[in-house]
Amino acid sequence: MSNELIINSTPTGVVTAVLNDKKLVELVRERNDAQFSVGDIYLGKVSKIASSLNAAFINVGYEKDAFLHYYDLGPQFASLNSYTQGVMTGKIKHSPLMYFKMLHDIPKNGKISNVLNGGQSVLVQIAKEPISTKGPRITSHVTLAGRFLVLIPFNDKIAVSQKIKSSEERERLKKLMESIKPKGFGLIVRTVAEEKSVAELDADLNNLVAKWQECYNSLKTNPKPPHKLLGEMGRTSVTIRDLVNASFNSIMVNDQELYEEIKKYMHTIAPEKEDIVKLFKGNAPIFDQLGVEKQIKASFGRVVNMSSGAYLIIEHTEALHVIDVNSGTKIKSKNDQETNALEVNMESASEVARQLRLRDLGGIIVIDFIDMYSAENRKKLYAHLKDQMKTDRAKHHILPPSKFGLIQITRERVRPQTVINIMEKCPTCGGTGEVEPPLLITDKIENTLRYILTEQNEKGVTLMVHPFIYAFLTKGFPSINMKWKLKYKRGIKLQELDSLQFLEYKVLNKNGEEIKIA
Repeated sequence: MSNELIINSTPTGVVTAVLNDKKLVELVRERNDAQFSVGDIYLGKVSKIASSLNAAFINVGYEKDAFLHYYDLGPQFASLNSYTQGVMTGKIKHSPLMYFKMLHDIPKNGKISNVLNGGQSVLVQIAKEPISTKGPRITSHVTLAGRFLVLIPFNDKIAVSQKIKSSEERERLKKLMESIKPKGFGLIVRTVAEEKSVAELDADLNNLVAKWQECYNSLKTNPKPPHKLLGEMGRTSVTIRDLVNASFNSIMVNDQELYEEIKKYMHTIAPEKEDIVKLFKGNAPIFDQLGVEKQIKASFGRVVNMSSGAYLIIEHTEALHVIDVNSGTKIKSKNDQETNALEVNMESASEVARQLRLRDLGGIIVIDFIDMYSAENRKKLYAHLKDQMKTDRAKHHILPPSKFGLIQITRERVRPQTVINIMEKCPTCGGTGEVEPPLLITDKIENTLRYILTEQNEKGVTLMVHPFIYAFLTKGFPSINMKWKLKYKRGIKLQELDSLQFLEYKVLNKNGEEIKIA
């Protein structure tokens, strides 16, 4: 299986597409103006204690206060709080925890009013980004994630990922961590640490300790809440950190600055994979040229078609997501009904697993598969769905089929789902249902070019059109495009784009930004 990352940098943010065998399985969007990301560490201020909820509302600078439940304080909250107050008052002058005296764990079933007071400053970490009308969900059980390790302040325990099956390797990693772990910190050894050398693990640990030092410095120099102490890496870097492994053979990026940043980061975390990072130099947009845009259009509608003729219908409510499986043209198969149902359900289970990752659906998901009478077939479907969901990084739980043929999934929701509206307003009729004569399209394009080149004095432009219009504008000698260049004495670069409607066109300036004319 070949895995690729295709990274599209735009003026508003970065979109990362994850492809398995050329098929889109994940789409990660990172906006330039995003403020609250999972993993960010803040110094917050207690706005209100809600005793009835055994929780507190914390001001972290968002328009709505963040929610902190007692169970999210973490057992070591007393130590964290004492350390935070000590740094803020100048009593603690060192970031290493070897000099800090740990306090007893707080009670498991205690009251939040016994540990927090209104107006108190508290160190918290974003656990869930703001979703819908809710503010961020936060925790005081602070962790710092690296490529191979997760560092846990105020904890001395070492845990090794259960996905590492070899008992010898688990023992090796545990002993190694015991020998290099700084006092006062706990560690979780991630699955990707399997078979890694001492030098690689030590370098990752040193990087995480440096992050804690950065958090300490920020707390010391700016102790007034609300204040961001430490930002998690961008979602693009997190995706690279968590996903890139030996099976990845390509990372394609369309921005020079981002290319150099990713190459440098890859050199740090996986120098042997540095050469897979490549700079895209094509003329068309990267997602269009590499076929990602087409897959996005085909995958984000209410109806998702599959190659067999079967299809899914995906509906969303406030409380849950509902997916209905339909056999479509598959019913024309010569197989009996039970065999047809099994085939459609197995294909649908694979597509459902892909859709959950692609749209980042969270909460409760209910899937209405086609009814099957055989208990053995229902077990096959359940096992297949669980197998397909193994690659999903979000925490999830799958229940066996109910007596009504429904399968229920709960999937971790830490950020808003990815929503892409693939239905477009007709660019030629503007929603009126009436279009201009296609015969006049060249006159309309020329009028736009004339205004941009002469009135706005642009030195050169790129005209993006549908392939059919491109062929018409470039045919013959001299072609229409050549006549325009001679007439206006400016550079007019013509480019065909499949994703445009037949009579739609766009004009870009020399920086690749679209020129919009009201």
